[in-house]
Amino acid sequence: MEVMIIYHPAFDLYHSVYRMLQILTHFKRDEYVETERLRIWDFYLLFPDKISSIKLKRSENDIKELIKTHIRKENNPYDLLLDTRKIFEKIKPFQLGALKCLASYGIINKDYLALNKVTIVSKDILATYSSKFEPLSVKESNAISLLTSHFYYMSLYGVDGLKDRTQLLESKYDA
Repeated sequence: MEVMIIYHPAFDLYHSVYRMLQILTHFKRDEYVETERLRIWDFYLLFPDKISSIKLKRSENDIKELIKTHIRKENNPYDLLLDTRKIFEKIKPFQLGALKCLASYGIINKDYLALNKVTIVSKDILATYSSKFEPLSVKESNAISLLTSHFYYMSLYGVDGLKDRTQLLESKYDA
């Protein structure tokens, strides 16, 4: 019997920590971000081609154009996702583990994390780690910039909220 081992960064705790650090490095506000929102951003950093599937309003044509121009969709048969919601749920333990790791290092506030919010405690420690990383690809950098700007100001809840638009999390019963 032959066994084939396949690696994907989605199921790698260390890569999850790396992605969360990259997102937090690009998140320039001193405010908090909801854990669910951060998880959604992380998913789209992993699969930037899927950003084009986020439902946008007609008034957001400029965002559609930015996605089309700066986050080009590539036809990669190895990145084919049949059920994005299922993959999103499968990577949840890795994402939450990464956040707990960052809290243990004092990068994010563990008390806020218990309230499902993420806030940076020490930008100095964050800069120490992020300075050791290789630069992101242009596509990844564009994805993070778009996610941490436009999709930060969008409500997380409700009919037009980020959860509803991405369909990654249940939003039917949100207040």
